[in-house]
Amino acid sequence: KLAGCTLFITGASRGIGKAIALKAAKDGANIVIAAKTAEPHPTLPGTIYTAAAEIEAAGGKALPCIVNVREEQQIINAVEKAVKTFGGIDILVNNASAISLTGTLETETKKVNLMMDVNVRGTYLTSKTCLPHLRKSRNPHILNLSPPMNLNPMWFKNHCAYTISKYGMSMCVLGMAEEFKGEVAVNALWPKTAIHTAAMDMLGGSGIEKQCRKTDILADAAYCILTKPKTFTGNFIIDEVLLREEGVKDFDVYAIAPGHPLMPDFFLDALGEEKKLSQHEGPGGAKAEAGSAPAKASSPVAETFRVIQGAMSEEHVRTTQGVFQFELSGEEGGTWYIDLKTQGGGAGFGKPPVTADVVMSMSSTDFVKMFTGKLKPTLAFMSGKLRIKGNMSLAIKLEKMLTQLNSKL
Repeated sequence: KLAGCTLFITGASRGIGKAIALKAAKDGANIVIAAKTAEPHPTLPGTIYTAAAEIEAAGGKALPCIVNVREEQQIINAVEKAVKTFGGIDILVNNASAISLTGTLETETKKVNLMMDVNVRGTYLTSKTCLPHLRKSRNPHILNLSPPMNLNPMWFKNHCAYTISKYGMSMCVLGMAEEFKGEVAVNALWPKTAIHTAAMDMLGGSGIEKQCRKTDILADAAYCILTKPKTFTGNFIIDEVLLREEGVKDFDVYAIAPGHPLMPDFFLDALGEEKKLSQHEGPGGAKAEAGSAPAKASSPVAETFRVIQGAMSEEHVRTTQGVFQFELSGEEGGTWYIDLKTQGGGAGFGKPPVTADVVMSMSSTDFVKMFTGKLKPTLAFMSGKLRIKGNMSLAIKLEKMLTQLNSKL
């Protein structure tokens, strides 16, 4: 269906962008790989040239272009080269994206600029540059990898800047779909569950992939959208919902670990629980107060802190230099702490001896899961089960220490 069509895909050197490119290449499409990585990256796989080789091997034609979507001239140059090489542009996929899951006070200005520049401005400028060419195509499409706009505050409170930037991409869909109705289809695609990419490995750490689906599910959903007529426009599509409508019944083929529970993606309430997390409720709905009677010594939370205290070393204190306060809700609710700053360190019930650098709020059940390796801290944070205030880099240091302690816990 896409034979001879030219797709301009941002961020197509790896991950979701490359998966969409390879799916179209099987039809014999022309793919413009508009991405930054020209030289091999120390930690991330693939370059625009390795992606081009894979696309050609899959049956497509590839044009690798060095494009940082923050640089308007690079976008313009790549679009001109694409039109000169392939005679036009039929489809634009705005896939390039930047992410920082940090609170307002913890997000450095350069990170705010990066997310706004790549996600919102990059999407807008690439669309603007491609639109004159898209309008000449028989069945033109713009597809943004962005979510439905869910104004539930829980999606803003932990990573306000990131949410604003992704919703900016979605607002481009809203506006441009209406502005170019009848001329160019403009839609958004978002996954129902977490997708296994290099970015997800960085966010979630080792083992996260079992809770993810392969990029193939988004490639298949994108293919369904891009082969529809241009009258199909202004839609915010969830991959699984669309594929079910298209008759797909077996979703295990998309799972990294079939049968393993999947992590819901951001911005979708359907699978969200923990809506009262921020209230820190104790047993029977009572607010947990700092300094309330400590739980029995044999309880899971108390036992966890006892093991942490016993395993703590001067080396942990020297390398971490942070004080962590835990506001736990539910059974054994209350305030607990880990001190990895003062000499010898310490851990236990109540407020820490000095002001905490990081305050973490979660249910006591999830706390025990997190400290015994059954729940990754990053995963808990992403799914709304863990709220973090304070120094994010220290929170990451604590996660590294947890990895070392898991065998003892």
